[in-house]
Amino acid sequence: MNRISAVFESAKGPILNVYATAGYPQLGDTMTVLEALQEGGVDIIEIGMPYSDPVADGETIQQSNQVSLDQGMTVALLFEQLKDLRSKVQVPVLLMGYINPVLQFGVEKFCQKCQEVGIDGLILPDLPMAEYESEYQAIFERYGLFNIFLITPQTTDERIRRIDSVSQGFIYMVSSASTTGAKTGISSEQEVYFERINEMNLKNPRLIGFGISDRESFLKASASASGAIIGSAFVKLLAHSSHLQEDIVAFVRGIKGLK
Repeated sequence: MNRISAVFESAKGPILNVYATAGYPQLGDTMTVLEALQEGGVDIIEIGMPYSDPVADGETIQQSNQVSLDQGMTVALLFEQLKDLRSKVQVPVLLMGYINPVLQFGVEKFCQKCQEVGIDGLILPDLPMAEYESEYQAIFERYGLFNIFLITPQTTDERIRRIDSVSQGFIYMVSSASTTGAKTGISSEQEVYFERINEMNLKNPRLIGFGISDRESFLKASASASGAIIGSAFVKLLAHSSHLQEDIVAFVRGIKGLK
């Protein structure tokens, strides 16, 4: 069983997925950050592959992408950093990024490297669903990779049901029509959207992302889904941390309500 599916099947509370930009705050920090996230009690880790034009991301994550790229991060270097991933980290790990660097690396080669280091799934927001189905689905499945699709308040019911039919693992439910980090908290308008999706009785669980920044918003979002995703708030922590491991562990435990 894919580690992502196993987490949802065994979950005893809301699932916390945390996003971290690879090679940030320092180029060599990737594994330090992942190990500290696991120590803190995170359920899923999402590693951002830095890209020069991350269209879905707000200023905080864009800046972290640029810093990482300036320090020399590449897809090839990331796979090198992750070569001992599964001897140290047992929780599911996703790679999040944009399709262009994957195409440049070579889709099959990329998926093969994901399998080698133990990646469980991919989030590629600018990969069209039709293109995924016709060109890449068979390759992803050959290497045991779940492709995670995003839905927004503007996504039609018809498209949501189609996404649900081709999805594995979970659906990434974008909380609002904005970039990451642009808004915080959960509004009544968003709660109406969450309820609409709940009433659709989709086969896949959902995690809510964008605007989740603390324990209060994590719990509020989790009341309408299986859990939530935190990105910008965590990247801000990394930017200002002087004790990386301690601060990461404290951050995750604070979100999850662990002592």
